[in-house]
Amino acid sequence: MGCWLRLLLFGGVSLRGGGGASVPLGGSRVLVCRRQLSGADSETLKQRRTQIMSRGLPKQKPIEGVKQVIVVASGKGGVGKSTTAVNLALALAANDSSKAVGLLDVDVYGPSIPKMMNLKGNPELSQSNLMRPLLNYGIACMSMGFLVEETAPVVWRGLMVMSAIEKLLRQVEWGQLDYLVVDMPPGTGDVQLSVSQNIPISGAVIVSTPQDIALMDARKGAEMFRKVHVPVLGLVQNMSVFQCPKCKHRTHIFGADGARRLARTLDLDVLGDIPLHINIRETSDTGQPIVFSQPESDEAKAYLRIAAEVVKRLPPPLK
Repeated sequence: MGCWLRLLLFGGVSLRGGGGASVPLGGSRVLVCRRQLSGADSETLKQRRTQIMSRGLPKQKPIEGVKQVIVVASGKGGVGKSTTAVNLALALAANDSSKAVGLLDVDVYGPSIPKMMNLKGNPELSQSNLMRPLLNYGIACMSMGFLVEETAPVVWRGLMVMSAIEKLLRQVEWGQLDYLVVDMPPGTGDVQLSVSQNIPISGAVIVSTPQDIALMDARKGAEMFRKVHVPVLGLVQNMSVFQCPKCKHRTHIFGADGARRLARTLDLDVLGDIPLHINIRETSDTGQPIVFSQPESDEAKAYLRIAAEVVKRLPPPLK
């Protein structure tokens, strides 16, 4: 195991997040009595059970220097979540040059941010033994991809992943940020819960294609954030339409307006539509995101509009 992985998993602070134990909720032992209880006894037991279970939940503690955290999530992989997160971060900075923006990639198994942001190398350590983010296009970035070899798979069990997430949340020296965009892994599992319970989140952006299969999982993602009291700012309908570059015919490859129907069902807003366009894919693959490399394109302007809609819906920042 390399020195960076040893530092990430075992070095530095203890694994307690914000003063609370990092034991998962399921790790709490709850004694259940099977006999019949009176009303008063039953209420006492409920209160006691709640008290015991709450011991396993970490206390939320803000990331030092970060005013607002925006998570970008999806229920299903392959819907363009990381591409959206990268271009959203760039769009937030482009819309207001006075704002400092960071980008945190907590997708431990499949980090995409290093390639999309054209960044390589290990982060330096500050005097206080915190990792310094890598910087490109004016965005401070941190990712598991900076700590492991590019082609090396991360073959870890849950506890190691949780330790890594804790370090990425607590042992990075961000400086002063107005917005920290967090690229979440797909699904609704341990990582999503750990991030949501450890730090205050200003809002979540759910990314989905209009396809029914993707929307089923997007709904689960939105409902998960609601259960953990994270405001859902709205949905981004990615790959909404394909326009032939020759004949200009528009085709809804993944279906039409599926995200809008889901948004109405969940009483949410659609923050914007991103077309299925080769420029978005090519600029992401070459590490020159479209908001940076082609700011006047229709595709970049779509991300800029989404960023403006996100800012409108954010609560007041932390002092």
